[in-house]
Amino acid sequence: MEKKEPNENNNDNGFNYEKTDEMLKYEKETGKYAIWRGQITEGYKKWLKGAKIYFRDKERISLYVSEETKNEWLDYLNKNSKYTTISKLIRVSVDQFIKSKESSTSAADLPKLSHALKEPLTTIKGFSQLLLESHKDELSETVLITIENIFEQSKLLEQTISSIIEEIKKETSQYEILLIEDDHPTIRLITSYFEVKGHTCKGIMTGKKAWEELENSIPPKFILLDILLPDISGYDLCKKIKSDERFSKIPVYFLTAIPGSEVDKKLAETKADGYILKPFDLSEFDEKIFDKL
Repeated sequence: MEKKEPNENNNDNGFNYEKTDEMLKYEKETGKYAIWRGQITEGYKKWLKGAKIYFRDKERISLYVSEETKNEWLDYLNKNSKYTTISKLIRVSVDQFIKSKESSTSAADLPKLSHALKEPLTTIKGFSQLLLESHKDELSETVLITIENIFEQSKLLEQTISSIIEEIKKETSQYEILLIEDDHPTIRLITSYFEVKGHTCKGIMTGKKAWEELENSIPPKFILLDILLPDISGYDLCKKIKSDERFSKIPVYFLTAIPGSEVDKKLAETKADGYILKPFDLSEFDEKIFDKL
């Protein structure tokens, strides 16, 4: 045999056995390897001599399922030639499951997902840093190098998680108008009106929930904000929105029953872009909002 550079079929002496047509035929018929870790297998040798090879579908994972379920899988494999083993079927299934979870992740799930990923990582990184800063002189060189590597890998993984979360945020569904209003009938009226006009609107009833929505989804194109909210003043929420560079350019209009003369006094301080007074005429939205979408 010709001596070649080591590869996956090489034996310990560096010899590479090229697969012959007979070897390929054997592997196709039996599902077994003719060459394994650089060695010609005993099964193949026996097959060449005419020995009958008894075999069952090979499995590379432990299966904790009933015999009935396993037989159903095998029956499925026999009918679908692209799946040659149960292992491959399960790998494809797991990949598909992961993709489905990625595509179904909503903006509301992101804080929980981020917390679940980062909390254990923060613990690992924190203790590694503590050992390096407070006990460095007590550690052997080997242990020190290992801990330094753990710390650096933790930082890299944290950055990777943050990047993934940001990508998911970008792919979440988008609406154009965020309506922050504590009155259900008003929310239903306004969202229905926008839908008729071909625009998407999401209603939220508290300032706290509205801020969480802004932080965990794609920013809307326009914000309608009630002033008298149950948990926070609309004036204060507007100032918070306008002082954050992520949201400062979003037009914010107050939607309120407070007299216009009073709201006018707060426009400069809150940096709001305008207001619509209750009771309102729906045509006011056409004039003040639609040209900004």
